[in-house]
Amino acid sequence: MKGISKYFGSFCALDQVDLEVQKGTVHALLGENGAGKSTLMNVLYGLYQAEEGQILINGKPAQITSPNKAIELGIGMVHQHFMLVEPFTVAQNIILGSEKTGALGTIDTKAVRQEILELSEKYGLLVDPDEKIEDISVGMQQRVEILKALYRGVDILILDEPTAVLTPQEIHELIEIMHKLVADGKTIIIITHKLGEIKQSSDWCTIIRRGQYIDTVKVSDTTEEELASKMVGRAVNLHIEKGEAHPGEEIFRIEGLTVSDSRGIDKVKNLSLSVRRGEILGVAGIDGNGQKELVEAITNLVKAKGGTISILGQEIQNTTPLNTINHKISTIPEDRHKHGLVLDFTVAENMVLENYHKAPFSKKGVLQLGAINKFAKELIEKFDVRPTGCEGQLARGLSGGNQQKVIIGREVTNDPDLLIAVQPTRGLDVGAIEYVHRSLVEQRDKGKAVLLISLELDEVIDLSDRIAIIYDGSIVDVIDAKGADENEIGLKMAGGGK
Repeated sequence: MKGISKYFGSFCALDQVDLEVQKGTVHALLGENGAGKSTLMNVLYGLYQAEEGQILINGKPAQITSPNKAIELGIGMVHQHFMLVEPFTVAQNIILGSEKTGALGTIDTKAVRQEILELSEKYGLLVDPDEKIEDISVGMQQRVEILKALYRGVDILILDEPTAVLTPQEIHELIEIMHKLVADGKTIIIITHKLGEIKQSSDWCTIIRRGQYIDTVKVSDTTEEELASKMVGRAVNLHIEKGEAHPGEEIFRIEGLTVSDSRGIDKVKNLSLSVRRGEILGVAGIDGNGQKELVEAITNLVKAKGGTISILGQEIQNTTPLNTINHKISTIPEDRHKHGLVLDFTVAENMVLENYHKAPFSKKGVLQLGAINKFAKELIEKFDVRPTGCEGQLARGLSGGNQQKVIIGREVTNDPDLLIAVQPTRGLDVGAIEYVHRSLVEQRDKGKAVLLISLELDEVIDLSDRIAIIYDGSIVDVIDAKGADENEIGLKMAGGGK
């Protein structure tokens, strides 16, 4: 890609960016949230058209006017926000647009199912072809997206934050898959904020900052610290700094909680845990072990089958999401699009979603837009949401990481007694992760209770004061985070070591 420029109105998202990728390599694309990484790859995949610049594939100029044209040229893309049809099955999503039909135009579902099972087994991305997308976890949806691209037999595979929702074991497996693909002559471009993963997976790394090309480096010749400073333009602390916790009274308690999914299968089974004021309790577990249903029950998005959920001694189970908010429980949800934002509302409107009916945002039932915009401007500046001055922009126009900052800013500013953070750093760059971690520790140090649910085991160990290990819908152990052994926790997460 040579001299690629892309504008959205008067905003310059990409300014004369170059990218040169060698065949048969893993090439990382690194940059802060809103730096233009996904935009650059969306140009390569034909979702956007650049105002300036040229794309060459195997040395030949290519006009990529649509994703179909990109696929024809052997380019596939797995997006950060999944492009899946929720009521369809896994198999239907994987073959969508590439259906192989018989003489009468019918699809041989048995053959398709077998092909998908073979493909998923070959690459260790095991999925159930008959499950509906709306019934599977975010981690499983990620696997479907990867399989969807592999099913099309692409030569160049773009992965946009592919490991954001995977466990350490799954990340290791994916890196092995990437190396297998490269050994087969495929070329992979990976957008990731995880510097350790770049070191493990990639041959080369191109850094872009605020829409401009900064550098391309050989990964084996650089360090994580050097990559981080090139990315954000300053030195970054890659380690979580926190003092001793001083836990106080118990704020939050769950006793004997049982929650079923939409099919009536128990996903949370007789689960009990408690969180105290001034501590971070981390929940460590492999995706799909009841974390999603646990959070939905706490936030009253689903009804619990049995058990109690109490905050400061008051039971809140089986009431309403508004009652949860009114009891000073704030949530950073796992799925920012489904449960965190109204994408077609402005950034400012999203900032006051839970408080729009209160002063100073509302007066006699009329929204006070001046007060809303003033509040949003302050939060945008405080939480470094980019581009600055975006309070009037639709939320869907922000990058994934900046959407996450909007949610975190709103929830932390609500001054909760309990802050539930579910995958809070998913898709964020190291600078933003540093900020989020600092925000969670600040909440703890202000005497708030923090319940952290993350699939990033490193994050749980580094950030938590105590760790609750969840397996098959139950808490199998609660340990002190000090001196916690990653392998021992990983064993218990997988149902062993009891």
